[in-house]
Amino acid sequence: MTDQEWEERQKARQEEIVACGEALAILSSDDAHDTFTKTFNFLQLKEKVVSGLDARRMQAAAVVDKAAKSFSNPKLSAIATSIRLDAFTKVKAAIDDMITALLKEKEDEIKQKDFCVKSINENERAQELKARDIAELKSTISTLTSQIDELTKSIAQLEAEIAEMQTQLKRAGEDRERENADFQGTIADQRATQKLLTSALDVLKGVFAKKALLQKSSKQEPAGPPPPAGFKKYEQSSGSGGVMGMLEQIIREAKQLEGDAIKAEADSQKAYESFVKDSNKSIEEKTRDITNKSTEQAQAEADNTAAQEAKEAAMNEQQQNMNENSDLHKACDFTTKNFDIRQEARDQEVEALRQAKAILSGSMQGAFLQKN
Repeated sequence: MTDQEWEERQKARQEEIVACGEALAILSSDDAHDTFTKTFNFLQLKEKVVSGLDARRMQAAAVVDKAAKSFSNPKLSAIATSIRLDAFTKVKAAIDDMITALLKEKEDEIKQKDFCVKSINENERAQELKARDIAELKSTISTLTSQIDELTKSIAQLEAEIAEMQTQLKRAGEDRERENADFQGTIADQRATQKLLTSALDVLKGVFAKKALLQKSSKQEPAGPPPPAGFKKYEQSSGSGGVMGMLEQIIREAKQLEGDAIKAEADSQKAYESFVKDSNKSIEEKTRDITNKSTEQAQAEADNTAAQEAKEAAMNEQQQNMNENSDLHKACDFTTKNFDIRQEARDQEVEALRQAKAILSGSMQGAFLQKN
């Protein structure tokens, strides 16, 4: 559009120049020379002034146009065109506006760069801190997971030990019952033996004691007529003492066996009671340990769940930080990477506009001096 407008303006200006040339030719003819001497002289002077102004105008336009081409700035191209076509006052106002706009752009770019640098640094710092939080949470989760596994294994081990103790207690009780039954049988047998042997011994003692008394009386007084032929004299059996002695020995052994059985039963019962007491104490301690470890495990699981949720939230926040960082780089990379170049370009553009304005100001001053 600028190029098209430029072409149209150039064409219009060319037509204006041609028309002015024709008008000057008419006014400067020999027939009108004498009549318009003063006017002719004025026009000659005006033509010189205008020529000088056009040269300075073209010089100023060339300075701005060079800057426009160097920095590919269409606004500067428009200013250059305006310098060639528009009135000085309008051109200078446009140059001032353009300088103000360029300085504003420069200031905005400085603010944008400061914002970008600050925002990117803050974002990278936030990512660093969040990454540290995530690492700590992962470490915490790993520690809690190991702790939960160890507690689970420990509780299972304690439960297995309690189950084994309960099994051993049951077996010990069953063994104790069998031992006691054997003990009761042994006691019953030994006491029955003693009773039976004592009865037999008493019978023997009664018979042999009576016989011994009779033999003693027969020695003092004859007990009736002498025995018939063929019978020997009655005397107490010599083996009676051995039989009764053997019975007495068996009775003593039976009593000894009974005593040994009672002692063994007492020792077994005492050992059983001690085993039961120790086992129950151990079961109680292990049960208490299970309760404590279960509480600790529940707390560890709750902490682990909280840490998992915190890690998930932190990772979501980190993703937001990364997305923000990506958006910042999309918005800021061009500004930060080309900041120095663009700032220098703005300075050179402003300098070119100021030079053009100075040239135009000088041309206007020169025209004013020539006119006076």
